[in-house]
Amino acid sequence: MPRYLAHPDDIPVELTFRHSSSLYRRHLHTQGLGGIACLQARAYRRGTAVEVLIPSLGGDARYPGYVAWCQRLDVGYRVGVAFTDSETLFGARMGEQVCQIHHYCQLHASGQLGDSATQQLAAQWITLNAEAFSEASLHAGPV
Repeated sequence: MPRYLAHPDDIPVELTFRHSSSLYRRHLHTQGLGGIACLQARAYRRGTAVEVLIPSLGGDARYPGYVAWCQRLDVGYRVGVAFTDSETLFGARMGEQVCQIHHYCQLHASGQLGDSATQQLAAQWITLNAEAFSEASLHAGPV
């Protein structure tokens, strides 16, 4: 089963509908390469064509994908978005890595972060977590 990286809940992510035909559930299992899982206020139907937008990364951080699964939570829905081409998956994983590093820095920062402290925390995160973002981890199973 493809791997879905958990997007940090404190970093906004938007899902918008794409004008593309839906992907049947059985095709998601054979064509989906993995993706991200993010918290959303509403439910999404499996196979729906969406675009993932991470505003904090700028307007170019847009990744087309398909809803692979949707799980109801007390605070909304955890939505798994699968990507069907390796270039989109790579871009989304790099965007997620930036989000994870930012989240880590915010959790471990005491007060305002200077460039030096940010670089140290980012290096620490990479040491601890880089393997989870490696190409070899793509098919390691869900996060």
